[in-house]
Amino acid sequence: MSEAGARRDFTLIVPAFNEAAVVPDLVRELRAAFVEHGLDGEVILVDDGSTDSTAEIAEKHAEGWEAFRVVRHPRNLGKTEAMVTGAAASNGERLVLFDADLQHSPDEIPRFLDKLAEGWDVVTGRKVGSYDKRAISSVYNRLSRRIFDVPVSDLNSMKAFYRSVLDGLLLRHDWHRFFVVLAYARGATVTEIDIELLPRRAGVSKFRGPIRILVGLIDLISVWFLLLFSRKPLQLFGGTGITLAAAGVLVASVTVYLRFLHPMIGFESYVPPMGYRPLLYLVMLLETLGFLLVGFGLVSEQVAQVRDELEAIRKRGM
Repeated sequence: MSEAGARRDFTLIVPAFNEAAVVPDLVRELRAAFVEHGLDGEVILVDDGSTDSTAEIAEKHAEGWEAFRVVRHPRNLGKTEAMVTGAAASNGERLVLFDADLQHSPDEIPRFLDKLAEGWDVVTGRKVGSYDKRAISSVYNRLSRRIFDVPVSDLNSMKAFYRSVLDGLLLRHDWHRFFVVLAYARGATVTEIDIELLPRRAGVSKFRGPIRILVGLIDLISVWFLLLFSRKPLQLFGGTGITLAAAGVLVASVTVYLRFLHPMIGFESYVPPMGYRPLLYLVMLLETLGFLLVGFGLVSEQVAQVRDELEAIRKRGM
């Protein structure tokens, strides 16, 4: 694809929540970048339930720019939902996710489109520069790369991708951070380019505090479980259940030995202080849990089979 062709037929999705202070600069600089780089696409600003007139200010400063549209959420839903809403409202074949806080320059947009034109399905940015959450972000990205084995080092940055990558991809709340992971797991080709991270001009980051770290960790575990065990849940539940049942058999064997065989081979009988009843309860608990987990795994396998059949039907109908 030629450079001119690469810079047409795309949609820039801009999630925004309470960014009124920076929106005038955002609209002006996006407009200038479109002219300077010959970009022929549309811009969709998704006002994610802002309470500071972000949408109204954006529409005022974008007056006369036909390529610019504002889509509103009635309340704050989150960046993932804003991304999905923008994609649903878009007309472009290729989508570029761009934050409204201008911590990335609009001049980066053509670089992403040109890289996408080389044949990649997803292009993500690798932040270069200092920022407050570098330590936390580095640990999170290293964990993600190690667990999911994705060929990129920064999962939460500016992105460009074909809209077809979203087809059939379920993005739950706050899972925009795992978009690259989920797309790669479905066979999408992924690469990254360095992009400069600029200081925030106004306002504060919407992703701060220890709660956000905990939520991110829980989401990481959830996605790991989804990718690793959702296709074959019996591997997890069945394996755990068999292990517990085997432990129950072992405890039962030790109990029988201590109760009946130990006195018969010339040693003094050993009787636990509480008797043998606690060991019996432990055997019952282990065996019950073991068989329940195996049964749950078998039922989960049937659910996974139905889901795969429905997905196959959906693909045939596309």
